[in-house]
Amino acid sequence: MIPNYRYKPRTYYIMVYIITYALWFPAAYLSFHDDSGLYMLLALLGLMVPFFVALFMIFTSKNSYLKKDFINRFINLRLINPKVLLAFMLLMPLTVLASIFLSLPFGGSTSQFQFAEGYSFSSGFVPAFLTLILASIFEELGWRGYGFESLQSRHTFFTASVVFSILWSLWHFPLIFVNDMYQYVIFHENIWYAVNFFVSIVPIGVIVSWIYIKNGKSVLAAILVHISINFLQEALQMTQFAKCIETVLITVVAAIIIILDKEMAFSKEHLTTGVDELPKMTGPRELTE
Repeated sequence: MIPNYRYKPRTYYIMVYIITYALWFPAAYLSFHDDSGLYMLLALLGLMVPFFVALFMIFTSKNSYLKKDFINRFINLRLINPKVLLAFMLLMPLTVLASIFLSLPFGGSTSQFQFAEGYSFSSGFVPAFLTLILASIFEELGWRGYGFESLQSRHTFFTASVVFSILWSLWHFPLIFVNDMYQYVIFHENIWYAVNFFVSIVPIGVIVSWIYIKNGKSVLAAILVHISINFLQEALQMTQFAKCIETVLITVVAAIIIILDKEMAFSKEHLTTGVDELPKMTGPRELTE
């Protein structure tokens, strides 16, 4: 943990929610009443809020170790475990294919295995693919840069990852009111598909958090995983019903991870009860371990 610093999860999440919602609800209104594209600018700024709040919390802390740690976790490629990352990159496509296959007995079409001709949502003047990339980068810089760390400094991995995932899921709520956004589209297709979207984020959040830990808390690894998930969901002509099945499968995957790695998931050795009990950093070596 960081010496002479106590994370402030409540302050962080309250600021993220207030500022994001202050941008996204006006964006929702403007998306139906303004053709200038201003709503999309507000929507994009909202996606960046977790990052900007993390920067504010870190660089106003007056703690040099916290700043160095944040930068190190973002740029240090040596933190990444290629085997863990590769395993995930293979597992998620298999999960998608399995979900489509399992949807066939329920009337699903084999056309779901075909590549999608376009994206399932519109993001105004900003290309959809760029929106997916920017969302992944700025969200993870904030969520992993400070948000998840602040929770894990006080809780076990299991508790921190579940609480974080629920907060991450609910953070997306205003987007169901922004015209043509993915959440808006599926909400108006079927409310249960929207419910599935929010539920699916919880096991995904647990899995990404586990990969983040297993890659030396590399924010860059989390960004790569987030980007791959976003594009994987758009790559094939996968129906929302198949995505409901996918939620069940990834929940099983998350449960298996927790069961197989329960020592890490429920360990309390890293928890701190006060600033004085935090370990001392004597050099840059500790930043990369």
